[in-house]
Amino acid sequence: MNAPLRVGVVGLGARSSIAHHLASVTHPAVLVGGCDPNPAMRERATRTLGEGQWVATLDELLGLSIDAAIVTSPDDTHEDVTCSLLEAGVAVFLEKPIAITIEGADRVLETAYRTRTPLYVGHNMRHMDVVRTLRRVIQEGRIGEVKAIWCRHFVGNGGDYYFKDWHADRSRTTGLLLQKAAHDIDVMNWLSDSVPTRVVAMGDLMVYGALVDRSGQSDGAVMEDWFSFDNWPPETQTGLNPVIDVEDLSMLLARQ
Repeated sequence: MNAPLRVGVVGLGARSSIAHHLASVTHPAVLVGGCDPNPAMRERATRTLGEGQWVATLDELLGLSIDAAIVTSPDDTHEDVTCSLLEAGVAVFLEKPIAITIEGADRVLETAYRTRTPLYVGHNMRHMDVVRTLRRVIQEGRIGEVKAIWCRHFVGNGGDYYFKDWHADRSRTTGLLLQKAAHDIDVMNWLSDSVPTRVVAMGDLMVYGALVDRSGQSDGAVMEDWFSFDNWPPETQTGLNPVIDVEDLSMLLARQ
C-alpha cells in the first residue's frame, strides 16, 4: 500500500492532539477530518488540528473513506465507536481504556478478532524510554527475579485533571483506577510478564466531594496547561463537574 493512510479522529477534545503524531509516522498518513457531536469542539479542531472535515457523527466520518481512526472520545463511548469502526474495516488506535465494563472490553476484542481489523490500545507508557529500560534490565537478569513492583501516582496539581468534566462521573468512567491507573497496571503487568490472580482495592472520595461549586466547565473547554499551579490548592477549586462520584484516593494490591 503506497497511498497515504486516510486517518480520522473520533472525539475532538484534549486527547485529539495525538493526531499531530501523524507527521512523524513511518508510513505516509494524512488527517482527513474528525467527528464530535459538540459544535464547540468541532470549531476548536479547526484551530488545533488545522484543515480537515470536522463533522458531527461517526457515520459522516466513515463517509470520508478513512483507512484508520484515532479514538479519543469519552470512555463510555469507546465500546460502540470502536466496534462500529472495526466492523467497517477501519483500523483503530483506541485510547485506553478499551471500555468501561468487562463485557464491553470483551465485545471490542471479539469484534477485532472476528473482523481481523487491526486494533491498538494506547498504552503509551510501553514506549517510554524509562519503561523500556526497566524491562530490558529485568529481562537481562541484572536485578534477579522481580518479587514486587510498587507504584505511587499523583494526578495533577488539583481537580483540573479529572473533576471538572465527565471523568468525575462513574457512569462514564467506572473510576480512576480504570481511567488513569490503566497505564500503571499495564506497565506492571508488562514488567513482571504476568497478570494478577488476586486483587484487593479500596478508595474514597475524600477531597472533591466536599467542594460546593459544581457549575462545570464552559462548553467546549478543555484542559490546556497540564502543569498550571492555578489549580492548587484543591480545596479552592471552582467549576467542578455537577456529578462527582468517583474516588479521588484509590489503592490497589495485586498478587500476580
